[in-house]
Amino acid sequence: MILDKIVEDKKIRLVEHKARISEKEMIRLADETLRNGIRPEGLFYDNLKKQGISIIAEFKKASPSLGKIEAKVGLDDRIEKYNNSADAISCLTEEDHFNGNIDYLKEIRSKSELPILRKDFMIEEYQFYEAKAAGADAVLLITAILDEARMKSFYELATSLKLGVLVETHDEYEIERAMKIDPMIIGVNNRNLKDFSISLENTGRLRKYIPEDKVFISESGIMTVDDVKYLKSLNVDGFLIGRAFMEAEDPEALAKLWKSI
Repeated sequence: MILDKIVEDKKIRLVEHKARISEKEMIRLADETLRNGIRPEGLFYDNLKKQGISIIAEFKKASPSLGKIEAKVGLDDRIEKYNNSADAISCLTEEDHFNGNIDYLKEIRSKSELPILRKDFMIEEYQFYEAKAAGADAVLLITAILDEARMKSFYELATSLKLGVLVETHDEYEIERAMKIDPMIIGVNNRNLKDFSISLENTGRLRKYIPEDKVFISESGIMTVDDVKYLKSLNVDGFLIGRAFMEAEDPEALAKLWKSI
């Protein structure tokens, strides 16, 4: 299964990360960032909760399903366009399957005041300190790869670091598990992480299981005006959009169009 392979490769990468910067030093860097208090607390949640559809615009260079993504806009221009139209930025930092890197997040941080979501496969505490030290405002917790004890401890760690959390689910069982930690933001991924097929009907099918007091994000597979109209009819709070923005010649115009529908 693709997901298992990604997690195994992540474990190997984490050994490399810790060899470069020890866990003790990474904790110190995260604590230093926390003490400095440069980033507003709760910004990720606030930007998604506000009136109207919110957009998390993604930066990624590749994916297991698409291979290398041929972006039509350079990073500087892209972030400027995201700054003008999006409510948050998602940055892929997984190296082996998405061609990401934590350095991309640091670079984006230097170019944007928008809240940044570190999108990765979070399996060790080290990654949360690393995210904080790099300037992330939020992290992704993927229910499919975490048992309940680890999901709870990771959520508490993120909260202690003043990091927002997007809890990602794929089915009814995962939503039930996720609700045990009472997350403020919950996402439904329309991509099946077992075989990487996509269906927006996943959001439609699972909408009824998401309490109205949660910020509800639909993730993946949003490509057309009809997709946007369908998801808006379900009263989602926002979208996480990757491929459509990465391949668009003008992601700013596309984001503004979709918000106006």
